[in-house]
Amino acid sequence: MPEVVIYTQDWCPYCVRAKTILGKKGATFTEIDAPGGSAARAESAARSGRTSVPQIFIAGKHIGGCDDLVALDRAGQLDKLLATA
Repeated sequence: MPEVVIYTQDWCPYCVRAKTILGKKGATFTEIDAPGGSAARAESAARSGRTSVPQIFIAGKHIGGCDDLVALDRAGQLDKLLATA
């Protein structure tokens, strides 16, 4: 399974939803706490071009946020991404 990285913030319901989806898919992921104003949030923004959380990366590729993850899942593409080595 490819490396999955997700930048999150504690109180974010979209972060919880994204982590739940990934967990249900059996994906293990590295969660990076990225509250506003933190170095981790700046890193997330630099990598993704977006300032919101969550920001999700699979095998180094920026997937997007929660809505993007849901769209990939509904389109049947998330399982393919998670299955790649």
